[in-house]
Amino acid sequence: MITGNVRKLLEEIPEGIEVLAAAKTRTVAEISEAVAAGIKIIGENYVQEALRVHEQVVERARWHFIGHLQTNKVKKVVGIFDMIQTVDSLRLAREIDKRSYAIGKVMPVLIEINSGREPQKAGILSEDAVSVIKEIALLPNLAIKGLMTMGPLAGNPEDARPYFVETRLLFEKLKEMELPEVEMIILSMGMTNSYRVAIEEGSTMVRIGTMIFGPRSCDVRT
Repeated sequence: MITGNVRKLLEEIPEGIEVLAAAKTRTVAEISEAVAAGIKIIGENYVQEALRVHEQVVERARWHFIGHLQTNKVKKVVGIFDMIQTVDSLRLAREIDKRSYAIGKVMPVLIEINSGREPQKAGILSEDAVSVIKEIALLPNLAIKGLMTMGPLAGNPEDARPYFVETRLLFEKLKEMELPEVEMIILSMGMTNSYRVAIEEGSTMVRIGTMIFGPRSCDVRT
């Protein structure tokens, strides 16, 4: 099932759009099958879960952290992940910089934008993003590569469009500003429910879970 789902999805996705497989709660066998079928990026939400499966997945893939990251978990995350998509504060960025420096690594990151201004969600507000990004860009062991946002987790995909439009406009603004040490290459937005709308609005990376792996018994929102 997973192999067929991946192949169908990759045939549909336009050229130049990267697909991240959101692998929360998935087994080593499931992740391995997805990578063997053509997935090149695995996304994990939880540090302990990632530590459990990372070394066991022998198929070659890039690993992105896509969950809310607490500062006390940063040391473990920088050791195994290739990118952190959820940098949502200067405090977190400083901890990532410190832990990356300790192992001689420059960590690629995306800045998480709370485009819906939802108090229950993490992320930097769009109106604060430029000033915060300027501060983060001064940290030598981080490399800012773009933005990430979360739309609504369910419901009508069109409800997510305003979130995506706002984040894309910010992405374009930052690209035009050409800030030192800031690259706007990746715009990560859109999940199983909303990825088609996200691509229409400029997403360069979609985070797909259910469409690849099937529904989870505990959570079918990715």
